Amino acid sequence: MKLHTYEKGNGEPIVFLHTGLETGITDFEEQQKAFEKDFRVIAPDLRGHGKSYTEDFDHFFEDSADDLKETLDGLGLKEVHVVGCSLGALVGLFFTRKYPSYVQSLSVSGLMPGKPHNWEEMHGEDSAMQSQLLNNEELCAQLDEKHQSDWRTIIHMAQDGSWYPFEETKNLGDIDVPILFMVGERNLHEVKGAALYPEQSDRVRVAVLPFAAHLVHDEQPELYSTILRQFLEEVGAYERV
Repeated sequence: MKLHTYEKGNGEPIVFLHTGLETGITDFEEQQKAFEKDFRVIAPDLRGHGKSYTEDFDHFFEDSADDLKETLDGLGLKEVHVVGCSLGALVGLFFTRKYPSYVQSLSVSGLMPGKPHNWEEMHGEDSAMQSQLLNNEELCAQLDEKHQSDWRTIIHMAQDGSWYPFEETKNLGDIDVPILFMVGERNLHEVKGAALYPEQSDRVRVAVLPFAAHLVHDEQPELYSTILRQFLEEVGAYERV
């Protein structure tokens, strides 16, 4: 399916893939403003989010990769820089592995490099928080307004203990494009990737950002943008503009 997409700016295309229950226009806001001066910013609503309506969530990540390809084909884009956090980072990984010729570079954050030893406990806590969200009428009304699809299905998907694709995140050594992994120092399960990923490939660059956790692009927006810009300079994005 083609994704509803926001665009701004000119130059090489950079695709921002939002976190769960956000949209292309409500996430990576600071980064989009910073990069639209030099890049063509592409910000799609992922499957089931915002105005990208669907009732099919059965193979979310695989289908989301296909969605992104169809969307880029519709825009006439065959080479892009991909940036994603959390759910968006996972989609970015699936997309890069399935359609590597489309990806000039991949920047990800909010990833766990392997299954934590206390995953069942962590997942139980997350599920409890999600259940509280579903009982918050005011927040539910806001999400109903934000998303045309039944966003509750995304919550139920995440409440399945096997939903997280650890097989995709445990090793980045098979990905043959430049990769930037940014992580907040306060998320210890994600910080492990800062040591693991560079050992798997010399294409991986790592940045551990202080005073941040899972949503590092929100918690340290200026520093995140500075590091992302330096990475894109290293891979030659600015030279080709």
